[in-house]
Amino acid sequence: MALATQNKVATTMPASVGFRASIGRLSRRPEVGSFLGMIAVFVFFAIFAGEVFVSAAGFASWLNVAAEIGIVALPIGLLMIAGELDLSVGAVIPASSLTVAIISGYYGAPDSVGIAAALIMGLLVGFVNGYLVLRTGVPSLIVTIGVMFAVMGLTLGFAVLLTGSTSTAIVPHELSKALFGQFIAGMFQVTIFWWILFAALLAYLLHISPYGNWIFAMGGDRVSARNAGIPTERLTISLFMISSFCAAFVGVSQAMVYQSAQVAAGQSFIFNSIMCVVIGGVLLTGGFGSIIGVVLGTITFAMVNQGIFFTSFDPNMGSVIIGALLLVAVLMNDTFRKMALSYSAKKKN
Repeated sequence: MALATQNKVATTMPASVGFRASIGRLSRRPEVGSFLGMIAVFVFFAIFAGEVFVSAAGFASWLNVAAEIGIVALPIGLLMIAGELDLSVGAVIPASSLTVAIISGYYGAPDSVGIAAALIMGLLVGFVNGYLVLRTGVPSLIVTIGVMFAVMGLTLGFAVLLTGSTSTAIVPHELSKALFGQFIAGMFQVTIFWWILFAALLAYLLHISPYGNWIFAMGGDRVSARNAGIPTERLTISLFMISSFCAAFVGVSQAMVYQSAQVAAGQSFIFNSIMCVVIGGVLLTGGFGSIIGVVLGTITFAMVNQGIFFTSFDPNMGSVIIGALLLVAVLMNDTFRKMALSYSAKKKN
């Protein structure tokens, strides 16, 4: 009888220990904090905003916002994990919108030509960002601010020179409208599906492909990564090009949705995308984060940004909640990073 009891204990102990270990590993994931925050925000607005928030129209309101910001936030997350930052996206979005609007709207070229030119322009800005960061040694924060103002000035100058105005209208072709500006069921913007596609591609890049380890290594210690044979220069330029390409894609989408483009647009994406990334569990110092976390952080931000309008609260409270979320996210990110590091150290011992 005693032997049977001992055997029972021996068989049950490993299972309980394994379960606790699994919970421990899960709690150290970078996206856990953002997931808990997203659930808390959803429950909050589901209670105070009522049925409207959880209706199809309510979901559409914040999903449409999340899709546009999310496409920009995803590559920003990759850059921040790699220890870099890109603020020029705020200028690339209106520049790409005006590029497609001027070429295909004002001059009447096929939509495909205008879209291609806008996306190529985005890739070019990203290449310039990466090249200047590498060649000057100046922090990417400063470099991309300079590039942002340069792109803003060029956009304004060329818009006035070519059209005589700071805004340009465009009537997209049916196919272009369906691909970039269509509203499904009259509510859900087609950009949501592009966001899902971009998230899947970048999740593969970061978490499955060998490039993901390179990105994390760069964020941890760039010098050691370079000494280990990682092509840090080529990877840096590639990440900046992906960031600007995604921003240009959002600019093209906006031109197709609103059928116009303006010089003064896109500035809110700069800090909104960074907030989504930080809320999603990515460290400002680099080397820690996940694509899933960025997606969850974007959803959380969008729910707060739109959900406040479904309540009886002062709309200005939305900024207060977002600010509080950002502070809590920074603290939680640092906590989860320390937990992950302590877990890794114990595992080695």
